[in-house]
Order: sequence, then structure tokens, then C-alpha cells
Amino acid sequence: MTPLDLLDLDSLLDDEERQIRDVARQLVADRVRPHVADWYEEGRVPARELAREFGKLGLLGMHLTGYGCAGSSAVAYGLACLELEAADSGVRSLVSVQGSLAMYAIWRYGSEEQKQRWLPALAAGEAIGCFGLTEPDHGSDPASMATRARRDGDDWVLHGGKMWITNAPVADVAVIWARADEGVRGFAVPMDTPGVSVREIRRKLSLRASATGEITLDEVRLPAAARLPEAVGLKAPLSCLTEARHGIVWGALGAARDCLETTLAYATTRTQFGRPLAGFQLTQAKLADMAVEWQKGYLLALRLGRLADAGRLRPEQVSVGKLNNVREALDIARQCRTILGANGISGEYPVLRHANNLESVLTYEGTSEIHQLVIGQRLTGLSAFA
Repeated sequence: MTPLDLLDLDSLLDDEERQIRDVARQLVADRVRPHVADWYEEGRVPARELAREFGKLGLLGMHLTGYGCAGSSAVAYGLACLELEAADSGVRSLVSVQGSLAMYAIWRYGSEEQKQRWLPALAAGEAIGCFGLTEPDHGSDPASMATRARRDGDDWVLHGGKMWITNAPVADVAVIWARADEGVRGFAVPMDTPGVSVREIRRKLSLRASATGEITLDEVRLPAAARLPEAVGLKAPLSCLTEARHGIVWGALGAARDCLETTLAYATTRTQFGRPLAGFQLTQAKLADMAVEWQKGYLLALRLGRLADAGRLRPEQVSVGKLNNVREALDIARQCRTILGANGISGEYPVLRHANNLESVLTYEGTSEIHQLVIGQRLTGLSAFA
């Protein structure tokens, strides 16, 4: 048991869950940790190379079944997300967007032809997917999306744009959501389709070890077979977000744990005024409060994972997890930075990198305010969105 596992939470996992967690942790230690600080500083990530590595271990779409997917439990998927984000939120985002957004959308709403075409390659990391919902002028309000899909004979024609799309600069396929006369519809769009263009978003101060882009759709003509036949209405993309948010609930804990472990090691070896920093009451109070919040977040994530595996997880429950765990993880990262002092802003330590990343995680796939309103609607029966 590690010092952070105050409540012996590891005993709540079964052997398979621990094994999957340990495999993900070792992969991160070997393949990501030695390089991620440089990737972050340089604003790049070897996404295709990482995708193939993750695919070999079955981490892509791992909670889905068939088509080359591992069919793991929701808890095992969450534990993998935790280990990935303990290295960097951008690396976990690569896996989340691939598996819980692009792959899940095709797996849940696609035709058999679409599943056969895309899922095995995506699961193996031989292809990369992205998920186009957010737009330049429509983030928290996807119901107001401006991207349009119109019928033209047997074809569909898409026109519009998507913004802040993880994996877009390296993607082979995009799941694009657009408004048609019949309502919101989803499409599996090969990125080499005429009329599709991508601009990589540079000069980010957060999630720098992640490929982010803007997708422009200029009268993109698609065959009828490109439409996801089971995706009808806005509930379809929102259900994909619920899948991805579950991974975020776990992933944020990874960033927080890495900050805590780094800070514990630093505080017990850094000497000031004749004793280690960890020997001062104020430092111990900070560490104690952070460790308690981490344990509470882990229990929350585990509860949501068990509900997901039982088929009983509701969207507002995921909102509770994302609201709490990302908010607390960010607070932990900021507090850890204070203990490290000036060293806390150095790239030699991961703490401020995690804090910067968590600023984005706090906002994407539902801001804290949106999740508060989701929970508020459940509590009161009244919608405050309109």
C-alpha cells in the first residue's frame, strides 16, 4: 500500500483490474514519462506512434466489445485513464477521444459496414479518429450548432466548421455532427474527402502534448452510407460525451496523484530552517487535505465505474464525478505548486504542467457551470439552461 492509499482502496479492485492498471502504468513509464516534458515544451506529440503502442495493449476502445476491442470493464478503462493522465492529460485525451468519442459513436450508432471499416483499424491504432461537435461559436450549447447537412439526391452535403477538436490534425476519420431538416445527424467522414481541411491550433498554453485542430467543411459531399444510421437527435452526441466524461473522472485523479507523489518526495527531502519541508505543520496540513480529497475522488470514480458496469450509470451522475474530480484535481495541483515554491514552475517537475492541462480539462466536455446545471436540474426538476 502506498502512502496515498490511506483507506486501502486498492483492495476494492479485482485481480484483472489491477493487472490492467499495472500494464498501463508500465507502458506510461516506458514510453511516455521520459519524453512528455519535451513534447509539452515543443507543443507536439507523436500521436500515430503512441496510438499503435496503445493499440497493441488493447487500450483503444478497450471498454467496447467486438471488432478488435478488448471488452474490458468500465472500471478497468477508468484505471487506464488514470495512469495515462498521471503522465499527461493530453496523452489521456488521445485515448479518450479515440475510444469514447470516435469509436463509441461508430460502435453505438454506426452501420455494420461502418463498424467493419473503421473499428478494427481504430482499435489497433492503425487509424486515428476525432469527434466534431464543438464549433467556433457554439461550445456549451451544441443544440445551436451551425454546421448543416442537406440531402442532394442520394448524397449528403456538409457545410460548416468545428473547433477545438482533439486528434483532428492527425485523424483519418472524423465523426461529424450536423443539423439536417430531420434534426441532428452524425456522419463518419474520411478526412481525405474533398472539401475537408484542418488547421492545427498552435500557441496553446495547455494540453500542449496533444494535437488540436479546427475542421472546415466546405460543401463536403458524402454518400448515404456515411451517415450513422442509428444517430437521431442531439441525444446521440451527448451520450458519447457521457462515455468520455467517465474517463475524465478517473483521468483527473491521475494528474492529481502525480502532483501529490512529486510533492511528497520533494517535501520530505527539501530542507528549510533545519528540517524537511514535510516536517512543518502547515505543509502537513496541506498534504493531509489533498490526500483526503484524492481518496474521496477515487471512491467517487469507483462508484461510477461500478454503476457503468451494471448498466445503471446516468448522465447527471457522471456530471457529479467530472465536476468534483476535475475541480479538486486542479486545486491539488495548485496547492502542490506552492509547496514546491519556485521549483513548482520548472519543467523539471510535472506539477505546473498538470495544472495548466487541468485548466482545459475543467472546461472541455462540459464546463463546471454546465455540470452544476445538470445536477441542479436533477435536484429541482427545473431546467436553467434556457
